[in-house]
Parts: sequence; structure tokens; C-alpha cells
Amino acid sequence: MQTHEAMDLAAAAGLQLVEVNPKANPPVCKIMDYGKYKYETAKRERETKKNQKTLELKEVKFRPKTHGHDFEFKLRHVRRFIDDGDKVKLVVQFRGREVIHPETGRDILEQVVKGVTDMAIVIQPTQMEGNRMNMVLAPKPGRVPKPRPVAVPKPPRDASKPRAPGEVEAPATDDDDLPPLEDLDDDDDDDLDDDDLDDEDADDEDDAADA
Repeated sequence: MQTHEAMDLAAAAGLQLVEVNPKANPPVCKIMDYGKYKYETAKRERETKKNQKTLELKEVKFRPKTHGHDFEFKLRHVRRFIDDGDKVKLVVQFRGREVIHPETGRDILEQVVKGVTDMAIVIQPTQMEGNRMNMVLAPKPGRVPKPRPVAVPKPPRDASKPRAPGEVEAPATDDDDLPPLEDLDDDDDDDLDDDDLDDEDADDEDDAADA
């Protein structure tokens, strides 16, 4: 069909002639409602982005002397990030002369890798950057990330609903609106300044000398 014939058909139907495959020979065109087509295409793209999870790069820091409870605590954080579908950057921070023993940092990273071998893979091997040793982990391919709980906002109180007996709404207060605290003691101990303390020390020394 000639182009002008197709355009006439589209105009008669109140639609548009849209080229859907320009690389074909001859090019492939389709008579359609172009505005509706663009709307549906944008809607599908939004749905696709909505279902896609944005990967985040989390960072967990260790020290060459991180062992025992501290190590287990940080390892649980690494596993939680991986379980959420995020990448994790492991960092071993050296201080001073610790940097001359990089094997201590590699041992820490190897222990972490062993602790997450069931759920993560290494996508960036160990490398030194100044006094920091880095490694990047990522969830294993095909692993479904754990769904995150969605916070449900608390509904506002219905103003038309009567309050319970004795229930009152606490007014919002500001610290600047509070009255100053009163000194309930009759003595002046709370009002002593540095000069008063020096005078008392001097009096104590004089009493000791007289004795």
C-alpha cells in the first residue's frame, strides 16, 4: 500500500499512521491512536520501574583486630544487607603501623566471605587503597530479595468522635515557654562561684595553720 493511501485511511478513521519498524524493508507502519499508544507505553514503563529494586551499595567497616562479638555483630549486618538485595562494600581500616601487615585485613575479609558464602558472591576482589582494604559483595544471581516492611501511617483522630471521660489532648509545649526552676533551698550553696570556692579554701588553710 502506498503511503498516501495509508494516510488517507488513517485520516478517515480519525487515527494516525505510525511507523513502528523503520528498519524493515519496506518500513512497517500501523494505523493507531498515537496519543493512547504513548500513554500505554509510559504506563508500562512506570510499572516496570516500580517493580524493579534499586540496588544500594552499603559499607561495613572492620579493623584488623575486629574479632569475637564485634565481628559477629558486623557479619549480621552484612547478611541483612545481602538479604535485602543490596551490594556490600567491606572495608578494613588500618592505622599506623598496622598497614605493614595487610594479611590481617585479608584474613578478616576471608572470614566474612565464608560467613555469607550461602547468599553472596565476590564481585570486586581485595584491593588496597591507601590505608584501606576493600572488597565488594553482591547477592547471588537469581536470589529474591527479602521484601521490606512498609510503614503504615497512623490515621488521624476523628474530631467528630467524642473523647473518653478524663481524656484530654496534651498541648504542645516549648522549652522556652517553661517557667524557670525555683531554688527551694534557703542557703546559697547553689549560688557559689569560683571566687567563693577560692575564699573557702583559703579559710580552711588558715584554720589548719591556727590549729
